[in-house]
Amino acid sequence: MLEELYAGSIADAQSRQEQNSLAKVEKLALSAAPALDALQILAPADQVKILAEVKRASPSRGDLSEIPDPAVLADIYASNGASAISVLTEERKFKGSLDDLRAVRAKVSVPVLRKDFIANEYQILEARAAGADIVLLIVAGLKQKDLLRLKHFTQELGMTAFIETHDAGELDRALEAEGLMVGVNARDLSTFETDRNLFGKLSHLIPQGVIKVAESAVRTAEDVAHYRTSGADVVLVGEALVINDPAKMLRSFLSSY
Repeated sequence: MLEELYAGSIADAQSRQEQNSLAKVEKLALSAAPALDALQILAPADQVKILAEVKRASPSRGDLSEIPDPAVLADIYASNGASAISVLTEERKFKGSLDDLRAVRAKVSVPVLRKDFIANEYQILEARAAGADIVLLIVAGLKQKDLLRLKHFTQELGMTAFIETHDAGELDRALEAEGLMVGVNARDLSTFETDRNLFGKLSHLIPQGVIKVAESAVRTAEDVAHYRTSGADVVLVGEALVINDPAKMLRSFLSSY
């Protein structure tokens, strides 16, 4: 599934590049307003921080929510305590787009993450041109030399690289790449099953100074509290917000401990 998702995202990016050359997108990226300092905004604090996700669908659950106007949803997130917004831009399985990212960026003043299957510099330039402050890099989908190259390129554009892992080996690679914002995703990419305790099993391996992000398996305020107790600085939540009342859910997450 991961290989299929990467292949689709790369093919879609190539199609876009035929319409908008790398040189053109690079010019747009370099002329965009500077990225927000996500590392400072998401730094460890007394209260857990929520990275709230605009998510229409997923390979494991299918359609979740139509989200006719992602900017409206993002505004609800930001107005109810979300510290940053994640926008899925993958088109085939998650039904997102760069237009969603642009709309969200125009509406909110908190950091915005481009969540996609990033494999090349063109996609990172697209993210910056669309206003992203953070770019997702998935260890499981990248060779180490490519992870390092893309992480450095992201930083050269003033953005933060959010490096996602799924096990201890991948976490070692993320730390070897000197990631400063590292996530542990509870979802097994081969079975799509989730293990809420995975974060707690690995979080002690992440050194101080690195933002620890818990991903997936969040359905209730109790799950957020569990992740916080396990050491999470930030919890990424998507499905639970889009299938429920997002304002009510966010308030419950932020008062869960």
